[in-house]
Parts: sequence; C-alpha cells; structure tokens
Amino acid sequence: MLKLSFHGADRGVTGSCHLLECAGYRLLIDCGMFQGGRAAEEENLKPFGFDPAQIDFVLLTHAHLDHCGRLPLLGKRGFKGEIVTTAATRELSRLVMVDSAHLQEEDARKMAERSRHHRRHSPPDAPLYSILDAFNVLDSFGRTVLYNQSIALAPGIRVTFLDAGHILGSASVFLELEENGQHRSILFSGDLGNSGRPLLRDPVTPLTADVVVMETTYGDRLHKPITHSVDEFFEAINDTFRRGGNVVIPTFALERAQELLYFLRIGVENGALSRAIQVFLDSPMAISATDIFERHPECYEPDIAELFREGRDPFHLPGLHFTRESIDSIAINQIAGGAVIMAGAGMCTGGRIRHHLEHNLARKDSSVIFVGYAATGTLARQLIDGAKEIKIHGEEIPVQAKIYTINGFSAHADQSELLAWHSQIGGKKRTFLVHGEEPGMRVFAALLAGFQVEMPAKSEVFEL
Repeated sequence: MLKLSFHGADRGVTGSCHLLECAGYRLLIDCGMFQGGRAAEEENLKPFGFDPAQIDFVLLTHAHLDHCGRLPLLGKRGFKGEIVTTAATRELSRLVMVDSAHLQEEDARKMAERSRHHRRHSPPDAPLYSILDAFNVLDSFGRTVLYNQSIALAPGIRVTFLDAGHILGSASVFLELEENGQHRSILFSGDLGNSGRPLLRDPVTPLTADVVVMETTYGDRLHKPITHSVDEFFEAINDTFRRGGNVVIPTFALERAQELLYFLRIGVENGALSRAIQVFLDSPMAISATDIFERHPECYEPDIAELFREGRDPFHLPGLHFTRESIDSIAINQIAGGAVIMAGAGMCTGGRIRHHLEHNLARKDSSVIFVGYAATGTLARQLIDGAKEIKIHGEEIPVQAKIYTINGFSAHADQSELLAWHSQIGGKKRTFLVHGEEPGMRVFAALLAGFQVEMPAKSEVFEL
C-alpha cells in the first residue's frame, strides 16, 4: 500500500518531515528542526511519529536547519539507512548540523551554570543532540546526485533531484514509484526559490506528476521586485550611517549571507555605498558556508559561474571582515557607528546576533534590517511586529533602533511564482500543501480551484 504521512511543517513553516511508504520501503523526505520558541523546543523532543530504525532512506532537499536539523536526532534514535542528496547540500548540511549541536551544548552548559548559581536542584535541560551525534549521522550520507539524474533508489523506486533555486544545492524531489503493478509519480517541491535572483538558477519543474507536495511559505503574498529591494537596502544603510549608528542584519548563513555580500560589493562598485564601509560577517558558519559556495559553481547562473572561473570572487568587497573568533565578535561592539554587522541566526533564535541586538537595539541612531522570513514566536518576528521591548539574555531591552523589513530578498517563491510552478506540472490529481502558516495556506488553496487540495495535519496519513 502506497502511503504518505506528515510529521512536520504541517500548517507551519518549520520541522519539514514527510514519510512515504512504497514497495516495502520507507522513505523520509527531510527531517528538519522545529523553530520558534519554547513550544518548538518541546516539539523537537517528542517522538517522530514513526520508528527511525525502520527508515530506509532520507531524501534531503536542502541544508536549512528546518529541513535537516533533526537528522542527528534521527540517528541517535536508531536510524541506520542512507541519506541521499546533492553534493552541495551534503557539505552544507554537515556545517549546519554540527553548528546546531554546538549551540545546543553551549546553551545546556550555560543553563547548568545558572542553575548552580541560583542553587536550583532541578536537573538542567540536556541538548537535543550532541556534536558526536551530528558527526555520527554523517556516516549515513551515501550517494550524492546530480541535478536531473534519475537513479534507482530501490526496486520499484526511482528518484530525480531537480534544481529548486532556493539555496546552493537545493532540490525538488521527483519520485517514480511502482507497487503491485501500479505506477505513481510524486513531486516534493522542497523550498522553491524566488526567480530572477542574481546567483542561483530559477526552479525547475517536471512535465508531469500524479501527486504534488508543495511549500506555501508565501502563498498569500507577493515580493517586491529585487531591484527595488536592493535600492531600499542601500538607502537603509546610508540613512543609518547619516544618523551615526550601526546596521545590524540578522542573517541566514546559507545563501542570504552570500547574496547580501554580493549586493554590498555591487553597491560599493557603483557608488551607491561608500568605499569606506566596514562590513563584518560575524558568523563562523556563514564564513565556512561562503567557502563551500565557492566550491560549487555548477549551482550558479552562468555569469556568476564565469566570475569564479576567472578567479574573481563575487562575495568580496573592500572593508569586509570575517570574524570567526568570539574575541573579535565582542570587539565589534566597541564600534560606535558606520558598521554593517551581519550575524546569525536569521530568526534571532540564538547565536551572535543576540549580542549585537543587545548592544544596538536601545540606540536611536542604529538600525536592524530584516531580509528574510521570521516564524511566529521567534525574536525576529517580535521585532518585525513592532515590539517596544524584548528580552535578551534575561535582560529587558527597549527597542529604540529603526526596524526595517525588506521582503524582496526572500529565497522563497511568492504567491505568483508558486502558482506558476504548480501550473506547469501536467497530470496532477492531488496536491498537498505544507510548509506555510495556516491562514496563508488557506488563501493559496483557494487559488487552486479544480484540483484536489489537502492541507494535512501533523501525523495525518493518506493512501495514494
């Protein structure tokens, strides 16, 4: 019996995890972490809804934490199968998972210290998984696939990874299935990219699919044109510098950091930004990710790939500083003004960005620029929604800095692009909507008139 069940990113935007059962095999498409405050942390601790030891394959669409972040936990709980993905995703997910484990161990250590300081007797929370767990699951990464290369995963199961244009190495997963003489094809969109961006190619769609499982992150809205967003980005920086402050940018380490470096370089070259600008990429993971980006020109638009072949780095600009060490990160906060500080995490759920917010949010001359999605419950969403005061490291901080939200940089397709992607797929009989907040998902579902549309709840099972 061909079955599809849903175990994450169901009427929500994090924790992507879908289980396909076919021909006696069990395939997991992604195994991501839930993000967004205490409720998400508790969700991560719960059972998966299936036995990890019974999973034969994980097909990993891309390396964002909400798609790969629970793989170490999957291994810790018994998974012994094979993880299949693209070469770039394999490299980036290693970086993401080890960094996630490190942050969890650090948080657990700090909580233990606070418990001892306050003489609490309840045991502190343990990390979801350890750095050792993250390294252990790397042994499960098996075949790497090229885009558009169809491979036999198991008898009756063929898989093709298609360029999703979301981040480096990202893919939609197309499965051709046979069981008891019946044939079905299923397309998992993964996260679809925003077309027309300068670095990566536009998403690819197959000609036909019986079943489509697609993301709806921006199913209820349109993005600003990227050119307008870049102009707005430059003006926000220049306005902040005129006021004498710093620009703080919560930055996703994969793709967003590199894209912003690319546009900052363009801004300096064409005079839209001062050549005296000081830019700090204060994220060891983003720095390492940039190195990986430079090793995979096969994922880029032709003109960007040509820059790499010519030995020209599209991510380098004068005044760029990479700060790997904590002492260098701390030193940035001695700079009174004129600095662009890019630090993780993009949703402000942890990492160095919280320290920079702590030092700049109460300053009227500084700015915080959000250039990516912020899930409900995250600190980033609180700031975007206009919070007047937020808590960081146990301290209440007034929000005096100017808050910018520039949506055109999104790495996700918007409503019109999602509709166009769906319309190009012939033969679809059933569409499952995932990876979106429910109100926006309902808006998008209403636009798919004439199709059988499902919005699965967590743990819901469907026979195909």
